Amino acid sequence: MAAYGLYTHIAANKTRSVVLLIGLFVLVYVLVYAGALIAEVVIDGARTVPDYLRAAGADLIKAAPFATIGAALWIVIAYFFHQKLIDAVTGGHAVTRAEQPRLYNLLENLCISRGIPMPQLKIMDSEALNAFASGLNPKQYAITVTTGLVERLDDAEIEAVLAHELTHIKNGDVQMMVIAVIIAGVVGFFGELMFRLFFQGGVRMGGGWSGGASSSSSSSSSSGDRKSGGGAVIVVILAIVLILLAWLLSQVVKLALSRSREFLADAGSVELTKNPDAMISALRKIENRGELPGATSAVMEMCVDNPRSGFSDLFATHPSVEARVDALVKFASGHYQPPLPALPAAEQDDDDTATDPEGSTVDGKAPASAAPPHGPWSDAPAPAPKPSLLRGPWGRRS
Repeated sequence: MAAYGLYTHIAANKTRSVVLLIGLFVLVYVLVYAGALIAEVVIDGARTVPDYLRAAGADLIKAAPFATIGAALWIVIAYFFHQKLIDAVTGGHAVTRAEQPRLYNLLENLCISRGIPMPQLKIMDSEALNAFASGLNPKQYAITVTTGLVERLDDAEIEAVLAHELTHIKNGDVQMMVIAVIIAGVVGFFGELMFRLFFQGGVRMGGGWSGGASSSSSSSSSSGDRKSGGGAVIVVILAIVLILLAWLLSQVVKLALSRSREFLADAGSVELTKNPDAMISALRKIENRGELPGATSAVMEMCVDNPRSGFSDLFATHPSVEARVDALVKFASGHYQPPLPALPAAEQDDDDTATDPEGSTVDGKAPASAAPPHGPWSDAPAPAPKPSLLRGPWGRRS
């Protein structure tokens, strides 16, 4: 692991956040320009490519103020309501000391020992083993923990996970993650909107709407097609390329969430707890057991572990658990622990307990079976999503 100072990381996060916000507006303008190109072709399909480019540029200048206001409004809404959207998707709810004394006391003790303001503590009802931090300012900061993690990890391991999430908050990782998700959501939403409008809405080149056309309109359309030449086709292809490029860049933005942040958060956990073995043990129990059913990629990218498989490893925002364990062993004097065995799903249904390689039970409960790999590059079916009426970066699209 390359030498990388903590203060350098925090300063870099602040710089990245500003750059990402600027990048959001640039990508929105690219989408508007692509939409203007398609609109010009729809209005008149008989012009040359330079004419289309000039007309679309003029349209972009006229539409830029509205696009800027729209992007800024999206940011404002996300700033004030993103936590409610996350809770609506994950089912997370705030808990008090009376409801979760063990968990609450562990978090409070960590915050008091280091003089860190205590974030809100939330619980998500899920058998998965995972946790994540969220929020854009001290009043919004929250740490959400699954019930599966609370039940299957001991106090030292839970404390290590909470310290990991506290470090993300302290280092400014949380703000950057939320901003990146906002960018991906804006670009994805408007890109899909334009695609549906122009390519699935029945619009044809040269004006008018396809479907239900009379014989006279059909003949005029054929005549228009003969006159249009190849300019309109080239411009439409260019617009599609721009839309795809904007979407791809919005996904690449997530790679700005440098994998080094997870190594630093693990190191921050050790600094707070003075117990590298607890962090290693927690990672091994969470490994391949952290998939949250129904959660979008935006939520999974904020978790302690984000399982990835196949080609999607190229776009993973988390290093592998093995790499993180190796770093803790090498740099924090931890003791290596091998991965825990995963029981077949059928065997887990019959047994109430599971044993580790030495024959002892894992906190009296069987570890959850590894979630089937799924995602844009995997053929395995994804788990059935929970019903959701939300659309956008935090909710599932229908």
